[in-house]
Amino acid sequence: MDILATLRTRLFTAVVGDVMDEIGLRNQFLPPEIRPLAPEMVVAGRAMPVLEADASDGPPFGLMFRALDSLKDDEVYVCSGASLTYALWGGLMSTRAQKLKAAGAVMDGYHRDTREILDLGFPTFSRGAYAQDQKGRGRVVDFGAPINFANGVRVTTGDIVFGDRDGVVIIPKAAEADVVARAVERVGGENTVRTMIEAGGSAEDAFRTTGIM
Repeated sequence: MDILATLRTRLFTAVVGDVMDEIGLRNQFLPPEIRPLAPEMVVAGRAMPVLEADASDGPPFGLMFRALDSLKDDEVYVCSGASLTYALWGGLMSTRAQKLKAAGAVMDGYHRDTREILDLGFPTFSRGAYAQDQKGRGRVVDFGAPINFANGVRVTTGDIVFGDRDGVVIIPKAAEADVVARAVERVGGENTVRTMIEAGGSAEDAFRTTGIM
């Protein structure tokens, strides 16, 4: 099974989150404020974690260019660590990432150049749009090492980043095959429940029969 293709074409974040709840991975969604620039955007790829920090001195942008240029096929630029006082992602960064065949970008902060990113169609998730530049305000201090988001979710290199209009969930690399297989099975179960309800059955009976709701 091609895990990334299955996520993009057959699954959605709610069912993946439900499956991870069932196996004890109960804190895998990034903060709910992190949303796609357009509702139809979906991101599914391997995490390339990036650590940003507030800083008014030192090299402009820090290691940002090196981090950006290191992106590989199907990787997601995942950034955290900065205050909400400037943008962490923009149009030119999206252009470079798309050229490198990256899968998307996820920010625990703001993006800018919204129109340009939407024209590119590059899957981008953030807390919103804010045009303030990071130059002279923040810089990338590390990449490729584990990072933490504001709600305690930890992201390590190679974890799966899966996002749609309902949020962004992190699937640990060690659990990905099991999680995706269970999610595919659960979608089938949800379709059964839907059929039962459409036929006039009660939600209670459907849950009692399938354990799904």
